[in-house]
Amino acid sequence: MAIDVLLYDAYGTLWDPLSVMKRCDSCWPGKGAQVSQLWRTKQLEATWLRSLMGRYVPFSTVTREALQYACEALKLSLQQDHESELMGEYLKLATFPDVADAFMKKPAARTGILSNGSPDMLDPLVKHSGLKFDAVLSVDAAKIFKPAPAAYQIAVERFGAPKEKIGFVTSNFWDAAGAKSFGFQVYWINRAGVAAERLGFQPDRVLKSLAAL
Repeated sequence: MAIDVLLYDAYGTLWDPLSVMKRCDSCWPGKGAQVSQLWRTKQLEATWLRSLMGRYVPFSTVTREALQYACEALKLSLQQDHESELMGEYLKLATFPDVADAFMKKPAARTGILSNGSPDMLDPLVKHSGLKFDAVLSVDAAKIFKPAPAAYQIAVERFGAPKEKIGFVTSNFWDAAGAKSFGFQVYWINRAGVAAERLGFQPDRVLKSLAAL
């Protein structure tokens, strides 16, 4: 089925959250990889747990708290200037290498971002990257994180398109499963060639890079 709207996930799909590693390493030499990976893991876990608890807070708060946890868990001192610097890195994350080629041609469908990111993080990030979209949508509008169905419904209401005619692109399998369960046509960007999780739903297509869209 042809699509009317092509949506992209942001973190992990277009922008690399682990690109903060270099800045982390400048704050704690030799610990950059550990900090950035634990930071990302706890950031994701917090979104799922807060959704289950019905205790939504903006993604910027989740991100800051996850950084604080990572430093405490790794027994690293988090100075206020380091915290500010690292949170600032999220406003200028590096895109993945395949992003530039994927956006060379403008698709026939309308395009957008549907992200767990809050507007105070997403808007500066998109502006810094120079990427263009018809809409940048945040789950903040529904006050619940993906993969909750209400988060995907935001796009249906914004674009006025049937969910079956919305394509969704993500490199996060949990997001792919959530979007497919909701009713989107789903393209999973499996750059690392990892195994698909068993969540009851599979993407419509599995691609090795965004350039294959």
